[in-house]
Amino acid sequence: MANITFIEASGQSTTVDLPDGWSLMQGATANGVDGILGECGGSCACATCHCYVADDFLAKVLPASDTELAMLDNVASERRPNSRLACQIKASADLEGMVVHLPETQE
Repeated sequence: MANITFIEASGQSTTVDLPDGWSLMQGATANGVDGILGECGGSCACATCHCYVADDFLAKVLPASDTELAMLDNVASERRPNSRLACQIKASADLEGMVVHLPETQE
């Protein structure tokens, strides 16, 4: 399990304890975090779970797949070097304390 902190564009912070194997998108939507829509249900087909991973955790998550990189070309908010899709990041003990910032809009 890992405590992941989601920081919405408004500054609202929510920390969620995610079971191993759950995606950040699953954890956010199951816990009412505003700012992640997850319209495709986590199949990496919509880019509505765009997030910004804190720089100190980028090396701890698996690299983005070609499919994810292609989807990141379609995000509604600014794409940054630390942009990822929350549906593609799975919780594990290595991510304990991770901070994820959410963009102003997903659509």
